[in-house]
Amino acid sequence: MSEAKFLEGSLFKHISVMSLTASFGLMAVFLVDFVDMIFISMLGKAELAAAIGYAGAILFFTASFSIGMSIAAGALVARALGAGNEDLAKRQATNALVIGVILGSLFVLAVWIYAYELTALLGAEGETLDLAVNYLRIIVPSLPILMIGMVGSAILRAHGDARRAMMATIYGGLVNAVLDPILIFGLDLELTGAAIASVCARITIAVTAIVPVIKVYQGINRPSFSTFVPDISPVMAIAFPAILTQLATPIGSAYVTRTMATFGEEAVAGMAIVGRMTPVAFGVLFALSGAIGPIIGQNAGAGKDDRVRAAFRDGIYFTAGVVVLVSIILYLLRPFFVTLFALDGLALTLVFLFAGPLSLTFFFNGVIFVGNAAFNNLNHPYYSTWINWGRHTVGTIPFVMLGASLAGAPGVLIGQAAGGLVFAAIAYVLAMRVMEKGETHEATEFEREGRLHRLLHNRR
Repeated sequence: MSEAKFLEGSLFKHISVMSLTASFGLMAVFLVDFVDMIFISMLGKAELAAAIGYAGAILFFTASFSIGMSIAAGALVARALGAGNEDLAKRQATNALVIGVILGSLFVLAVWIYAYELTALLGAEGETLDLAVNYLRIIVPSLPILMIGMVGSAILRAHGDARRAMMATIYGGLVNAVLDPILIFGLDLELTGAAIASVCARITIAVTAIVPVIKVYQGINRPSFSTFVPDISPVMAIAFPAILTQLATPIGSAYVTRTMATFGEEAVAGMAIVGRMTPVAFGVLFALSGAIGPIIGQNAGAGKDDRVRAAFRDGIYFTAGVVVLVSIILYLLRPFFVTLFALDGLALTLVFLFAGPLSLTFFFNGVIFVGNAAFNNLNHPYYSTWINWGRHTVGTIPFVMLGASLAGAPGVLIGQAAGGLVFAAIAYVLAMRVMEKGETHEATEFEREGRLHRLLHNRR
């Protein structure tokens, strides 16, 4: 019998435990990407670091499909468990996986075919373009495998099993960390070696995430066409806007990358270093959205609207504390970064800008993360879509254009950060409106039956 663990107890504690444990797993993967950048920097070829920057923008785009499907699976499973309906949780988890693999495979085909065109669109050219495309075409086919791993981890978090979800990504990170130096330096494969190591890591994450879902929670049924068709609608009702929401981020990042490319490969390389540092530094907040989602979802499924509002509030408090602490640490580590990456010139300027006042602005991203988690778990997934697309279009393009014209390459990063303030405020106000009007959850027939079952069980 699966237990809805978040219906009782301290919400701040639940948020902290879920976020911190999830972040360990995320940071294991992000840290390996960070180490990739260190190894590539050691090779002393600016075009290699720039190639990772260009390819990373497209890989971020492909990963958005996995993130969107994991959001859908996590929200549906958490709400069903909160309502006491395990059969519904299993069925929708199964069909979310099937739909995710199908969509991921179709998307892989499109990216593979147009890899050169997409990378060139970002501003890559010459040898850097060839390197980035080769890197992409090794990693991109593993997207369906990544989909299985991320959806499996989301299902584990929906069951309240943050530890196993964390370990799946830690195992993947360890595999990548071991293979990276062997393939990059030992076999002299450079970027190709880094790409192969990443594929192996994705396979590891998929296996270690999905096995406990099956063996520990019996959380997946044998796929059935009779249940697959009816579940397309509820799964895609969350997955489609969630995917659209996630796609906004890489599109905004692609514009930033293209703008930064006008200042040369040194600027792109500096931005790539900042791009690898950001998820390592703020891994806890990247994990927060997926961690707080099941907490909100279970309480919404159980009709506990007061705890839904309290979870949202505590998520904001948690965000503020993390940002202040991390910003102080980044500032103190500035001399270390200089030595680690052999920084000078424009790359030094960009990294120091990030590891200083700019890191404090990540609070606004954190507010958006919490707001999006609330919308996705409270039957308003398209609110997340509007917020993210606004953030990465209207909240990015004009700010980056203005920043670039006034302050050059540093202005690009400043402009990108400044747009977050506006949309963080919109996300906060909109989330409060949803919760204050009692729009947190409209129970389905399955969930009403589950609540009745839970009520009768408690009375006994």
